[in-house]
Amino acid sequence: MSTVLTVFPILGLIAMVMSLSHLLPLGVSLAHGDGAAAAFAVSMAVNFAAGCAMWLTTRRRRRELTARDGILLVVLAWCGGAAFATLPLLLVIPGLSFTDAYFETVSGLTTTGATVLSNLDAMEPSINFWRCLLVWLGGMGLIVLAVAILPLLGIGGRQIFRAETPGPMKDAKLTPRITETAKGLWVVYALISVACVVAYRLAGMTWFDAVLHMFSTMGLGGFSSHDASFGYWDSPAIEAVAIVFMLIASVNFGTHFLALRTRSAAPYRADPELGWCIGIMLGSCVVIALYLLLQGTYPDFKSALRYASFNVISIATTTGYANTDFNLWPVFAPMWMLFLSSFASCSGSTGGGIKMIRAQLLYLQVYREFIKLLHPSSAITTRIGGQVIENKILFSVLAFLFIYVASIVVMTLLMMASGLDELTSFTAVVASINNMGPGLNKVGPATTYAVLSDFQTWVCTFAMLIGRLELFTMLIIFTPVFWRK
Repeated sequence: MSTVLTVFPILGLIAMVMSLSHLLPLGVSLAHGDGAAAAFAVSMAVNFAAGCAMWLTTRRRRRELTARDGILLVVLAWCGGAAFATLPLLLVIPGLSFTDAYFETVSGLTTTGATVLSNLDAMEPSINFWRCLLVWLGGMGLIVLAVAILPLLGIGGRQIFRAETPGPMKDAKLTPRITETAKGLWVVYALISVACVVAYRLAGMTWFDAVLHMFSTMGLGGFSSHDASFGYWDSPAIEAVAIVFMLIASVNFGTHFLALRTRSAAPYRADPELGWCIGIMLGSCVVIALYLLLQGTYPDFKSALRYASFNVISIATTTGYANTDFNLWPVFAPMWMLFLSSFASCSGSTGGGIKMIRAQLLYLQVYREFIKLLHPSSAITTRIGGQVIENKILFSVLAFLFIYVASIVVMTLLMMASGLDELTSFTAVVASINNMGPGLNKVGPATTYAVLSDFQTWVCTFAMLIGRLELFTMLIIFTPVFWRK
């Protein structure tokens, strides 16, 4: 209980700060006259009042956070933030249940991009703006944003940042102070976001669509204001812009930050994940394009390469856009794309999955075991980018992989036990835990997750949360040892 009361004042401050995010969709609603302005005003007031109440009643318990406090703060911020973000949806969309509204906002904040909503083209512009804005805010993490603010209020943030930062090597410092790191990452995020908006506009989108799709591209979240997603435009130029910025967003933002600060490409050359990340995704585009051509899915290689490239990059980076219904492709292609979503993105990016760095470490560990079978007395070290990787990190990665696989198996079985077919169950869980969006069969790119029952929707919601919070951060709060003093 003391841990909960310790993080409450910080949660209150976060809620008050994040309530200001309602001003943007409120302005959009007033500009378009879509009738949703009152809903955003009410939601903003409720968010601010709840945050103020939490801070006023518990502010005297404020102290420097422990690792346990940081973990609990991250979990409560994501779960609670998504709950409060449902208010505009519940107030504006007739008949929307809390289950579906919470799924939608969790999908946004976790940058998953799965949706239960349809008829997006006719939806209030401010609601579509709010959905996509949640993806952009979730992209670099509400907690990382808070880290740049809380130290100014006398509250340390290093523990929060370490709990939120993706990847197995969380102690690497980009700047001497954690506040400077968080600010630097957000500056880079904002600058690339501006470039993305301009590029989309020049490629043919309206300014409004350019902003909305910048939000979901930079967050690798895949929300769109059109039911047909990028198929709405049928534009190779717009798709090319999306591919470029999806790839940029799938790279470690720490690498972008160092490249900007040093005004050099050296950080990109030194990044041990980058070459594998880009190489595997681009190679997969060519392989799948050739496969689709040989299967007769497309009449020529140019068309096959266009559709393969966009959808492979979208799924591999865990964005979830689509310019065609790849659910209709021969099953090898979408299953390979689903496999890529598990590891293709770099750590420190806005992508999901286990991250490329973990996949590299697992490969190196397997290779080391092969060598030790042949030479049992040899002393072999594992290195990535010239850095020796300690055994404790390798053990942590192995434990992470076990939990990752076990979570997929357990949740897939739960979905199947509730009456869902095998392919839909498996792909819905994998898409959710990888924060990727569309699955296959009943939850393919041409459909929505509205076909799921409430129980199945909550399973996918939980999968999205544990995937975004890197499994351990979320699951550890369900263990007795976490609450034991």
